[in-house]
Amino acid sequence: MTDGWIEQFADLNELPAQDKAILTRAAVPMSLPAGTTVFAPGVEAENFVLVLDGTIRVQQVAPNGREIVLYRVTGGESCIMTSACLLSDEAYRAEGVTESAVEAIAIPKAAFDEAMARSPGFRRLIFTDYSHRISDLMAVVEEVAFERLDKRLAQHLLAPAGAGDTILATHQDLAAEVGTAREVIGRQLGELQRRGWVTLSRGRIVLTDRARLQALAEAE
Repeated sequence: MTDGWIEQFADLNELPAQDKAILTRAAVPMSLPAGTTVFAPGVEAENFVLVLDGTIRVQQVAPNGREIVLYRVTGGESCIMTSACLLSDEAYRAEGVTESAVEAIAIPKAAFDEAMARSPGFRRLIFTDYSHRISDLMAVVEEVAFERLDKRLAQHLLAPAGAGDTILATHQDLAAEVGTAREVIGRQLGELQRRGWVTLSRGRIVLTDRARLQALAEAE
């Protein structure tokens, strides 16, 4: 899985050989089972992590236990939260948890710092990725702050279903996705069930009127 890992990252693979060597000679393969905490608030960043396969969910957890999903890191991507902490020498303010088994490459901080200092191409990649992900995070903020909750919930119900109509998710899972409390999600889902748009059971949601949910998701 990790042989020739840098080829999975097209931008990194295009760096000059001497710049790639800084990364490849320090690379440490990682295999993480699902449910592993990759980083947590208050912990110092020690490695620049590049995901080869699997998904890491990055989320913010409030003192009262409420969660909001900020973004996910999948194969061929790196985590800007980690990049920011490495650049600023600050501790994490969010947590990263593997949603599936993850294969990744860890680049120790010393090698990351060396690449940032010596490779203009690597610096450009880091800051380009950072700017793109910040745009995604601003979209999350805008969605949570300004979009109606029922619309956001409909969008998240439709997104993972694909061709099927059964979603395996708890109220807490959905609350973290849309940035609200579990109890609020429970009330919203109850209303959707009352309308006949979904059917609820423990840990399972069946979409019974996809057309109406789609109309709600697209509402102005």
